[in-house]
Amino acid sequence: MQPPPPPMRPKPGVAAPKFAQTPHRSSQDLEGTIGKLWLNRIGIIAILIGVAYFLKYAFDSGWIGPGGRVAIGLIAGIGVMVWSENFRRKGSVAFSYSLKAVGIGILYLSLWAASQYFHLVPASAAFVAMILVTASTITLALTQDAEILAVYAMIGGFSTPALVSTGQNHEIVLFSYVALLDLAILAMVSFKPWRRIVWGAMLGTAVMYIGWWAEYYDLSERTVTVLFASAFFAIFALVPLVTPLTRSRWHRGYSITLMALPLVNACAFFGALYAMYSDEVVRLTWYALALAAVYLFLSSQFKRRVGSEPDVVKTVNLLHVAVAIVFITIAIPLKLDAHWITIGWLVESAVLLGIGVQAKADFLRIFAGCALALGVCRLLFIDNFYTQTLVFNARFATFLVAIAILAGIVAAGERYASEKEMPFVKMAGIALNLLALIALTREANDYFRRHIVELYQQRDMYETTRQLEIARDFSFSAIWIIYGAAMMVIGFWKRSAFIRWQAMVLVAVTIGKVFLYDSRMLQQGYRILTFIALGVVLMAISYAYHRDWFKLSPHKTGSGTEQESSA
Repeated sequence: MQPPPPPMRPKPGVAAPKFAQTPHRSSQDLEGTIGKLWLNRIGIIAILIGVAYFLKYAFDSGWIGPGGRVAIGLIAGIGVMVWSENFRRKGSVAFSYSLKAVGIGILYLSLWAASQYFHLVPASAAFVAMILVTASTITLALTQDAEILAVYAMIGGFSTPALVSTGQNHEIVLFSYVALLDLAILAMVSFKPWRRIVWGAMLGTAVMYIGWWAEYYDLSERTVTVLFASAFFAIFALVPLVTPLTRSRWHRGYSITLMALPLVNACAFFGALYAMYSDEVVRLTWYALALAAVYLFLSSQFKRRVGSEPDVVKTVNLLHVAVAIVFITIAIPLKLDAHWITIGWLVESAVLLGIGVQAKADFLRIFAGCALALGVCRLLFIDNFYTQTLVFNARFATFLVAIAILAGIVAAGERYASEKEMPFVKMAGIALNLLALIALTREANDYFRRHIVELYQQRDMYETTRQLEIARDFSFSAIWIIYGAAMMVIGFWKRSAFIRWQAMVLVAVTIGKVFLYDSRMLQQGYRILTFIALGVVLMAISYAYHRDWFKLSPHKTGSGTEQESSA
């Protein structure tokens, strides 16, 4: 009998077939999770409850006095901490950290009882002792590379002010302590990629700040409060700058912390400032501009320190720029009034677009489009203008600013826009013509409205008023006809079918107005002028197409066809 052939081994670099892979045993994983993790935690809670009941019974029975009770707690807490190291050395790391959680909790509770319950030591002494416990836990976390211990230190650190509270206003002491704790956490994340404690620190800081604010804040505290709020903001703003020291671990893939932290930090800080300066718009404006400058600076520093790294780093850098843009956009309506807000947003969009084109940053182009949309929407639907002169007024000037920016977009789009961006360039061209038509139509309407209002103040002027209304309606048709003819000429001149089609649509709308409205409502003279003017324009356009003055038809020789611009 021949010996069986040796088992076949997969070649290097060749994946094993699917049937050779070990199936995933979800039921065993769930069982292990319950046995190792949840039963462990429930057991810790049960021990704490049992010890608490025993101590309560002993205390109620008078077996142990207040000093003895505190001493027992301190000794027990330290003992559990020391005992947990035996399990860590033997490889039971998770169980060791669970025991440390018990020991740390006992220490904090014992110090709280010594100060607040038994009044054996002053609150300041308990406060210092709790700081030592927190510092010791942080040291253990760093030396043992244990993020869970850092979480314990953070929870204990932010619980300390509440545990030793005297019910009095100690703003400087409280916020100085919180700032030092935040700095300690910032130092930790500069060496360790522990993202969770960053969010925990921000949450703890917010809870401390809001709790103090609701109880003690008044106007006399504002200067000091602004300084501390600025310090908290600065600490968390530095997180993206210190994390590149461990970027091999922080920047591996998508980082929610690095993405969301700048936004949350900015919103929290500006919200605090708004609560203090809601009645002082000028100062709030300067704060918004200062924050914009800070985020631009942080963006430059982040880019300088990290350099060319994965896409997530580039996104974080642009995110800082985006936050700066948001604060500039916020500052404009705070500082300016009426149409100046609109002009400010429009100019901002032009600046962002120029920078985005030069830097080839699509991110900035998107923000430029948003700022432009804000400005145009405000111009059309919000701004109320009271014009007294024709053309030379604030409204027409604001429209000219918007039209000029849209014209710049069209001109730049013809040179720099990609194929995907061309639809947006075309939309800008359409918006340009619509704004121009709206501006001219509103100017004509307001011109006649001013004269009609003057006549209403006099008696027996109905017939004159009616004549002005008819002249106004005729002026609308005249403006549209002339503008459509001008667009058609420009379309022929630039050999742009896109512009000519816009002209045709406008001419079609004008035809509808002339036949459906002007033929019934205008007087005989205006009716004649309208139809003759429309007919002349239509015949001229038709003749230009018929004669092919601009060589739009394909060459008979077949050597080429019309190459028209799409912008």
